[in-house]
Order: sequence, then C-alpha cells, then structure tokens
Amino acid sequence: MVRVSKYLAIIVLVLSAVSVAVGATFIYQAFEKEAWIKEAMHVEKVTLGIPEAEVKTGNVIDTAEEAQAAADTIREHRRGIAPTYQALLGEGRYDPTNPEHLSYTQALNMENYLYMAVLAFGITTALSGVGAFMILAGLAFAATGVVLLELSKRIE
Repeated sequence: MVRVSKYLAIIVLVLSAVSVAVGATFIYQAFEKEAWIKEAMHVEKVTLGIPEAEVKTGNVIDTAEEAQAAADTIREHRRGIAPTYQALLGEGRYDPTNPEHLSYTQALNMENYLYMAVLAFGITTALSGVGAFMILAGLAFAATGVVLLELSKRIE
C-alpha cells in the first residue's frame, strides 16, 4: 500500500509539472501570436472607423473590437453594391475590368482579412485562458501530490 501511495504521489507530481509547463507554453504562444497579429495589422495600416485624430498619431486597427467594427462596416458597404456574390454576377461571370465587380471583391477580401483577425484574437484569448487553467490545475495536482507523499510517509 505504501509503495502504491508513493508511486501515485510521484505520478501526480509529474502530471502537475507537465500541466504547468504546457499551460505556460500555451500562454506564451498566445501572447506571441497576438503580438504577431498586431504587428501584421500595423504593417497594413487599416484605419477604417478610427477617429482622424487617432489616425494622425499612428493608431491603426489592432484589436478584435476594432477589426469587428471595420469588417461589419465593409460588409454593409459591400452589400450596398450587391447583396450576394451571385447577385453581383447575375447570369454572367466575374469580370475584373468591371469596377463594380472589382470593388465588391476587394471589399470581400478586406472584410475576410478583418474577420480572420477577429477570429485570431479570439483564439489567442482562449489559448491564454486554457493555459491559465492548466497552470491552476497543475498547482492543484502539485498540492495533491505533496499531500499523498506525506500520507505515504506516515503510513510507513
């Protein structure tokens, strides 16, 4: 019984160390990817919906909320050209020399870019939360492992 308790305590302690390490890695990756997304957005210099005074100071869209608002605005404008891609084309084919077709697809591309940023920010937030939970679980496992180890010593 004592051996089993010791082995169980060791397994729980190893599990706690793995959980803390993986959780820390998740949090690190989340922050690193969020910084990368923000940097990529700064390179693109999208400012739709940001007040002119902030644009002059170099502010660009670099948060999920700003990207969502800009994408929604672009979608609204794009749907002003045509409610759907099929409605834009009618019976014909896409014509890149047609300004209406070109504007529609450029808007669609920008809208998708911004929605992808919203999704990416959401994933980094979720990844941070999962990492934090894994660290807390690892600490709980560590406490449990220490208690099990102490109990196994007392049983000896």
